[in-house]
Amino acid sequence: MSFQEQLYKVLIEGDSYRTILSGLLVTLQITAVSLLFGTLLGAGVCFLCTRKNKAVSVIAGVYIAVLRGTPVLMLLLLLYYGVFARAGFAPVVVAIMTFSLNLSAHVAELLRASAQAIDTGQVEAARTLGLGRRDAFRLVALPQILRIAKPVYQSLIVNLIQWTSVVGYISITDLTRVINNTAARTMQPFLTITVGMLLYLGLSYLVYGIFALIDRRKGVRHAAD
Repeated sequence: MSFQEQLYKVLIEGDSYRTILSGLLVTLQITAVSLLFGTLLGAGVCFLCTRKNKAVSVIAGVYIAVLRGTPVLMLLLLLYYGVFARAGFAPVVVAIMTFSLNLSAHVAELLRASAQAIDTGQVEAARTLGLGRRDAFRLVALPQILRIAKPVYQSLIVNLIQWTSVVGYISITDLTRVINNTAARTMQPFLTITVGMLLYLGLSYLVYGIFALIDRRKGVRHAAD
């Protein structure tokens, strides 16, 4: 069988490309929603870590330590087959909960480390010039925190895309599961899995490209100013 025939069998025959695209869409949906909730939750946990209340900051620290140290697959299985086994939640909902929790711990630690890396003297100087506490944080500290955190944050997004590949364990037909099913059906595992790897690679570089485009636009804007 020629390469063209193999490619046709993997991607075209039986509308395989439609099935692969549907799996890709599921992966993107889980990633996008988990990214939103995980980032917001992570920011909230980071805020709790900075509180003067010792009990609150300790609980937030334990939250970060436990979730960062727990394999995402184990957390997914625990929530689906244990915690929410009788709750009747759809597998996709449990998957989003899992990735949101896991991501939030990484985001919280990232923001906390970024906040500790900035020069607090600048914030204090802004306060002496008459800015309130919130305005000093929003105008002086926050832009620096985001700038420091951005390179690692984009890597977290790529990691999140890769983490979603385990959702097949709870019967979600995502990109990885579709690729596995297609490989078994067509008896072309090497070519099919290669296609799957290229799709994940494309998603990863799409993330990097979006961040690079944002940086470029900011550079053009600053140059114009």
